[in-house]
Amino acid sequence: MDDAAIIDLYWERNSRAIDETQTKYGGFLNSIAMNLLSIREDAEECVSDTYLAAWNAMPPERPGLLRAFLGRITRNLSLDRLKRQRARKRGGGEPDAIFEELSEILPGGETPSEALDERELLAAIEDFLRAQPERARNIFLRRYWYADGVSAIAGRYGMRENAVSVQLTRTREKLRAYLKVRGYAV
Repeated sequence: MDDAAIIDLYWERNSRAIDETQTKYGGFLNSIAMNLLSIREDAEECVSDTYLAAWNAMPPERPGLLRAFLGRITRNLSLDRLKRQRARKRGGGEPDAIFEELSEILPGGETPSEALDERELLAAIEDFLRAQPERARNIFLRRYWYADGVSAIAGRYGMRENAVSVQLTRTREKLRAYLKVRGYAV
């Protein structure tokens, strides 16, 4: 079923929308949640919460890209759960490495929103990524948006892990320079 038809089911308040969403995007959403949480039960719960959040959001919202809309919900729910886990001293692993890598670039403060308006920062990062070659952009997004491990990215793009790490380092350095030129304290 195509995305427009699935969205129409949500707007009609037809419970089949959840089944169709799960069929089409369940694997994608599970991979986002698992990459961030690493605990199957927590990931499954976040994906289930995604379906509920989508149900509650449509209507009134009619997403242009259903995949991105659902992925953003799952990612945000997973990050919220990860923060709660860390508060209970249960975090660790790949997500910590991802946050540590990006902490070198993002402006000071505990979170980017403490240092400056989050929307401006996100717009600057989006502008930067649009200007990057497609492969570099995709590798960066796989690592920092989808939380894929370096080995998974290497397998996906037919690269060695070291080459992926070098590409990520170069892109982070370019982003650091870009943000500095735009007036962000990095």
